[in-house]
Amino acid sequence: MKYLLLLFVCSVSLQLQAQQTRPVDAILDEFYHHPEHIMVAAHRAAHTKYPENSLAAIREAIAQGIDIAEIDVHATKDKVLVIMHDDNITRATGKKGKIADYTYQELLQFPLLFNGQPTTEKIPTFEEVLQLTKGKIMVDIDFKEDSVEFAKQTIAMVAAHQMEDQVLFFIYEPPFATQLRSFNARLPIMPRAHNITEINDIGRMATQLGKFPVIHIDDSFYADTLVQRITSQGTRIWINSLGKYDKMEGKQANSGFDQLRKDARFANVLQTDYPERLVAYLRQQGLHR
Repeated sequence: MKYLLLLFVCSVSLQLQAQQTRPVDAILDEFYHHPEHIMVAAHRAAHTKYPENSLAAIREAIAQGIDIAEIDVHATKDKVLVIMHDDNITRATGKKGKIADYTYQELLQFPLLFNGQPTTEKIPTFEEVLQLTKGKIMVDIDFKEDSVEFAKQTIAMVAAHQMEDQVLFFIYEPPFATQLRSFNARLPIMPRAHNITEINDIGRMATQLGKFPVIHIDDSFYADTLVQRITSQGTRIWINSLGKYDKMEGKQANSGFDQLRKDARFANVLQTDYPERLVAYLRQQGLHR
C-alpha cells in the first residue's frame, strides 16, 4: 500500500513539473544566459508558408522551433489592437482603406491573402496572438501606432496575460523608453539605434532605467569592438538579415547567411524572412540551441 502511495505521489509530482515547464522557458534561458548562442526572429512570423502576421504563420514559427515571432501592432477605428504590418489593408487583403477607418468587426469580413489568393485566415487581434504564444515563443512587438494611449493599452494587455517575461517592446525612438518604463517597470524594451551617437545615448539611459536586454542596430555602423563591448555587458545585439542578405539567401542557400555572419559575426539576434532555414544553418555550426 505504501509503495502504491509513493508511486502516486511521484506521478503527481512529475505531472506538476511538466505543467510548470514551458517551451518558452528554454528560449528565455538561452536569450538571457547564453549570449554565445544566436537567437532567430521570424519577420512577420513564418510568412513564407502562411499569410504574414497571421495566427497560422505564428503557429508555424512555433512548430519550427523559432525563438522570436515579430509582429506589428495597429489599432482599429474602435480601438481594438490588431496585427498587420502596413497601416492600410490593401496589400494584406486586396481591399482599400486604412486600418483606422474600420471597426474590428468590419475587418473580419476580409480574408488575408497568401500569394494573392484569399485564405481562411483573418486579421488577428493582439490578444489572440498573446493567447496563442503564451508559454511557447518570445514575441517582438513592433508597435506602429504614434499614440501613448495605445502604447498603454498594449502594455496593459501584456501584463493582464502575465507575459512581460516573453515579449520585447520594439521602439524606434530611444527616449520613448522612459515613458514606457513608467507604465510598467518590468517591460523588456528593445530600442532602435540608427548610429553610434544613439548607441551612446541608449547606454546613458540604461544607467537610469536599467539594462536593455537587446538593442537593434544596422549593419551599416556595425563594428566588432562596439558589439563585443555591448554584449559583454549582457545586452544582445539584433541585426536584420532582411533586405540584401535575405535576397542573397533567396537566390543561393547559405550565401546570404554566410555574408551576414562575415559582416556582423558578433550580433546574436538575427531577424529573417527565412527563419527555419536560418535555424538549421546556425545549428550546423553549433550556434543555436
